[in-house]
Amino acid sequence: MTETEPQRGPLARRDRAEQTALFRYQLIRDAADVSLTSRQRGPMVRALAAAEHTGPSGQNVRYSRETLDRWIRAWQRGGFDGLKPRERAAAPVTPETVLSLAATLKLERPHRTAAQVRRIMAETLGDAPSESTLLRHFRTLEIPTGTPAQATGRFEAARPNEIWVGDGLHGPRIGGRKTYLFAFLDDHSRLVTAARWAFAEDAVRLSAALRPALQTHGIPDSVYVDNGSAFVDASLARICARLGMKLIHSRPYRPQGRGKIERFFNTVSSQFLSEITVIEAPLQTTVPGTGDDPDGTAITSLEELNALFTSWVQMVYHRTVHSTTAMTPLARWDTGWENRRPDRRDPDVIAEAFRWSVTRKVTKTATVSLQGNTYQVDPVLAGTRIELVYDPFDLTGPVAVTTAGGIPAGEAVLLEIRRHVHPKAVNAAKDADAGAKNAASGIDYLRLVETRHKTTLTGAPISFEKITTSATGTLGVPQ
Repeated sequence: MTETEPQRGPLARRDRAEQTALFRYQLIRDAADVSLTSRQRGPMVRALAAAEHTGPSGQNVRYSRETLDRWIRAWQRGGFDGLKPRERAAAPVTPETVLSLAATLKLERPHRTAAQVRRIMAETLGDAPSESTLLRHFRTLEIPTGTPAQATGRFEAARPNEIWVGDGLHGPRIGGRKTYLFAFLDDHSRLVTAARWAFAEDAVRLSAALRPALQTHGIPDSVYVDNGSAFVDASLARICARLGMKLIHSRPYRPQGRGKIERFFNTVSSQFLSEITVIEAPLQTTVPGTGDDPDGTAITSLEELNALFTSWVQMVYHRTVHSTTAMTPLARWDTGWENRRPDRRDPDVIAEAFRWSVTRKVTKTATVSLQGNTYQVDPVLAGTRIELVYDPFDLTGPVAVTTAGGIPAGEAVLLEIRRHVHPKAVNAAKDADAGAKNAASGIDYLRLVETRHKTTLTGAPISFEKITTSATGTLGVPQ
């Protein structure tokens, strides 16, 4: 996630370069697969060259085979950074008043194209910036200029980790606060790869659910999500690009291909949430059958909700035969990995993809401020603007420094600490603590089996309330 701060000059050009690289990556991702032979890749590249694409600026464009081949080679040599366009030595300057008028014309009628805005300005002022200049300015201001990528996949993925489908579900109110579930489902097996309840529906909570899932289950080829604010946040695009995942957004009002996770959410509502009763105070001692006991499993906290949900997913949903696949999600997941292995990444590589960045101006004493903390940087950077890349959940950790020209300049040294966690991540960190504890320890499986056995004998409905487990919010499925 990138903190927004007015940027001009080299840093603004770097942002545009990253957006261009994201577009190029999404375009050549399938053809750049290193497992393809030259004979297999050729038809794919020719098909891309023959088709018309919606460019990063929203215009319809075509690319030659030579250009696509060059991008593929750049990706294979330098990864995501290799797809960034080279910086120009200089750029013409357009008066701020002219650019402001262009932005106003675009915002008052979002469907106006850059070409139409230019025609209106030329008619009004007698002249106007070029269409490409207007498009660059709109992107800098994050004014939409095109359409989101559309899913063109099939009815079902052929193997595990080919496609993860993600979405959010509104849940019950706990302590007067609304809860939200972020979940990702493996399209092939229907296995729940990530799930976490939280008190906000934002990109921070989405990252808190997705990061441990990538460490546990491996890196999927594609991630298919809707157009909710958390899923269109720039941080998710950066995560996917850094880890080589193709990010696909469903077309607004036409969510084809999202039926599997919608069905899962229906199951969550009918089989899990229907058994939950939220109470505002700790239960008093009750006598079963007297009418004092609550209807369903009583919870008082988000921690309990996550713990019970993980128990339900692990022991009920994952072990129930799916009507479409005729297998349990867990069995189909395991079967799909015969003679194959998940794409595992070093935890440090995954952590790097989830870092945030911000630009700061270095003081005369070669220090910068980040969320009230003071850091020392190289004295030669005094008076310049730099980019800081950091972990929002640990402001005492390494903070990488990059100059405006994109040159690494070491790490910032912490001089004075006032905050250990970014304010936007504080509440998310509290939500994440519960899952982090159980990611290693797991559920008290034997007691759960014992409870289920007794329930079978008595015929009473299953309740996870009396099961002793560690608090959890992250799903860890055995491989």
